[in-house]
Amino acid sequence: MNGKLTRRSLLILGAAAPTAVLLAACGAAASRTATSAPTQAPTGVAPTAPPPTATRPAAATPSTAPATARVATTAAPPGAAATPASPTPADASARTTAPASTPTQPASAQSAAAAAPACVLRPAQTEGPYFVDEKLNRSDIRVDPSDGSVKPGVPLSLTLRVLGVSGSACVPVQGATVDLWHCDALGVYSDVADPSFNTKGKKFLRGYQTTDKDGLVTFQTIYPGWYQGRAVHIHFKIRTNPGAAAGHELTSQLYFDDALSAQVYTQQPYATKGTRGLMKNDQDSIFRDGGGQLLLSLTKSGDGYTTAFDVGLRLT
Repeated sequence: MNGKLTRRSLLILGAAAPTAVLLAACGAAASRTATSAPTQAPTGVAPTAPPPTATRPAAATPSTAPATARVATTAAPPGAAATPASPTPADASARTTAPASTPTQPASAQSAAAAAPACVLRPAQTEGPYFVDEKLNRSDIRVDPSDGSVKPGVPLSLTLRVLGVSGSACVPVQGATVDLWHCDALGVYSDVADPSFNTKGKKFLRGYQTTDKDGLVTFQTIYPGWYQGRAVHIHFKIRTNPGAAAGHELTSQLYFDDALSAQVYTQQPYATKGTRGLMKNDQDSIFRDGGGQLLLSLTKSGDGYTTAFDVGLRLT
């Protein structure tokens, strides 16, 4: 049998060939499975992780940035301004509980403020040559009781409140006599003899009232006219007890805004006289002696005006 195969040997080899092919195929499949599937680690041994996929590293955030800086702003889309984040409760508490700095006045200034009366002492001014103590107790002084005529002019309702100042107290004065007098629309006073007019016996635009429990009196009159050498004004006199030695008295004047006077004087009967020679407040030597504290503030009311004025009167 040297170098020769017998028929029996060929038959045996032929029968074994399919088995070898099958084994080869199974071996290849097993090899593929082992390549694609992760290897099962033995019990108690940590599995080996697959190598990491290469990715672009993220920008590093500095670890030294303070916490407040990291929460101060909220990221905004490109091109938009950053929006401040809401403050933390601790921040809000720090802001709301911080004491405010309040300037402290010197003790002398505090004492002066505490002692200052609540009302304003008005300066006294000259009585002038035209005061007549007519003792006409009335509210509407436009009427002349000698003949019943009414002086024409822009209506003016004037309320005065008399306040007594004693130490640091300031209270309404009840029962004080308040006289009011002034010229008419053409600059003429009643019941006086003057080089330019004689109105003796006439009693227009004069009168007095007694203050009520609130220290108030109200007169119905007209916007006064003007005359040479004086700014526009009204006279008043306050007496707490007329004729008594223990009484208190204040005589002064009330003034009007220059621009308002010029406007009023465009109307009749004021326009008959015009405004040439009309003296302004700052040109009047009497006004310059405290007149700024005696300037009325008028409010338009219908075809006229109303005003109220407080007069502080020292009682001690």
